[in-house]
Amino acid sequence: MKAEIITIGDELLIGQTIDTNSAWIGAELSSAGFDVARRTSIHDRREEILNALSETAKRKPDVVIITGGLGPTSDDITKPTLCEFFNTKLVINETVLSMIGEMMRRRNFPMNENNRKQAEVPESCVVLTNATGTAPGMWFEKDDTIFISMPGVPGEMKYIMNEHVLPEIRKRFRSQTIIHKNIMTYGMPEARLAEVLTRFEAELPESIRLAYLPSYGVIKLRLTGTSKPGNKIEKIIEEQTRKLYGIIPELIYGEDEQTLEMVIGHLLKINKLTLSTAESCTGGYIAHRITSVAGSSDYFTGSVIAYDNRIKTEILGISHDILASDGAVSERVAKAMAEGVRRIFKSDFSVATTGIAGPAGGSSEKPL
Repeated sequence: MKAEIITIGDELLIGQTIDTNSAWIGAELSSAGFDVARRTSIHDRREEILNALSETAKRKPDVVIITGGLGPTSDDITKPTLCEFFNTKLVINETVLSMIGEMMRRRNFPMNENNRKQAEVPESCVVLTNATGTAPGMWFEKDDTIFISMPGVPGEMKYIMNEHVLPEIRKRFRSQTIIHKNIMTYGMPEARLAEVLTRFEAELPESIRLAYLPSYGVIKLRLTGTSKPGNKIEKIIEEQTRKLYGIIPELIYGEDEQTLEMVIGHLLKINKLTLSTAESCTGGYIAHRITSVAGSSDYFTGSVIAYDNRIKTEILGISHDILASDGAVSERVAKAMAEGVRRIFKSDFSVATTGIAGPAGGSSEKPL
């Protein structure tokens, strides 16, 4: 089952608005069993919209999700352009008009012509009511492809997806399910990790794909499988997961959405151990990550943000001689910071950071 996403709006292309809709829609479609093959982002222009719809239709996906351009102003041209593509006309939908009128009354706003325009929908569509806003969703079908147009406001889009779109497409398309398994790793660069896993990748079953998803300090290994009658995809993915644990056991710290701070916090908690931090260049970010985990007060004792050398000496007890001889950005100072904060908070473990974070830049002797 193939799906595509089309987002409409100049604000998405020029960076005024971050497109969070596509990420959310893609995740929901994937969990419903769809292979999201393409995402297209276009201007609020008639010819761009028509071209995107035509090119998408040629690829014959099962479902196309369209967001944006459904407002009441002159630059919102999605509805008339949809009429042109589907060879239909705009008509007033009385149900939508009544819902908009009731919404205006509740908010003590007068009903104006722009509000009435939002009750206009292409005559051939199935209307998807929107209880959270004034723009309804619209469902079209053409040559075995379903086209669904929704407002670009995230809350309204999610309401229509959850209330109308996802339940209906799950009923219509029941043949397969896409399952993801994320293995969280650290401590090895992506290129080296791919080299280590070359044989593992080559021996993967045809129904399983491996993706490398790097982020700062962490590489997520995502195993993806498509269930079909008789292939027991969950069992196959679990078998491949066990193989990964056998190949790189020292690199794996968790699965799926587990973060390093969650896993470390759990280990500290069950072993009744404590942790403190002393931070210079990170400015409290490590402490923030640690305390973002619920229950961190059970094991995190505190932090010192020692940005200034005076704090390093007066609070953490680092000698002026070490700072003068080695410099604040040095292994010796980092070790002294860790020892100092551990002493202050009487913790079992401590972590310290010092470095050059920019923006002026480092040097060859002390790079960023």
